[in-house]
Amino acid sequence: MSLQNKFLSKELSDKFWKEDLTLATAESCTAGNIAAIITAIPGSSHFYKGGIVAYSDEVKTNLLGVSPETLQTKGAVSEETVIEMVKGAMKSMNSDCAVATSGIAGPTGGTPENPVGTVWIAAGIKDKIMTLKISGDEGRNKNIEKATLNTLQLLQKILQNQENEG
Repeated sequence: MSLQNKFLSKELSDKFWKEDLTLATAESCTAGNIAAIITAIPGSSHFYKGGIVAYSDEVKTNLLGVSPETLQTKGAVSEETVIEMVKGAMKSMNSDCAVATSGIAGPTGGTPENPVGTVWIAAGIKDKIMTLKISGDEGRNKNIEKATLNTLQLLQKILQNQENEG
C-alpha cells in the first residue's frame, strides 16, 4: 500500500468513525484492492460492511442490481453502470455510503470507445452520487493503483460535501 493510500485510508476511517457512517464497496477492475486498503486500517470493521468484486456482468446484475439494459446499451465501463453499482451496493449491504469501479486495467480488453486505462468511478452517500472518469494506460498495476487512489479521493470529496451541507 502506498503511503498516500495509507494516509487517505486512515483519514477516511476517522471520518467514518466520527460521523457514524457505514461503507460498502463494489469493485470490478480494482478487484478488491479498495477493500484491502480500507480494511488494512485497524478498527475498519466498525464501519466497513463488505464488498462485492463484480468482475462479470452477471454478478453486476444479480448481486448489485445493475440493469441488463444499462450493460447492453451503455456497457460495463460507463458512468451509468457505476452509478447503479453504488446504489446496488448501498442497498444490498444496507450501508450509508458506497464506492464502485468499472474499467479496463489491461493490458488487453480496450476498445476505441474505452481504451485500456479507462475507468469509471462512483462514490455515493445516501441519495447523492459523484462520478469520475479516468483514463491513460500506465500498465495494469499502475492503472489499478490510480483507480484505487482516485476512488478514495472521490469518497473523501463526497464526504466533505456532505459535511459542508449538513
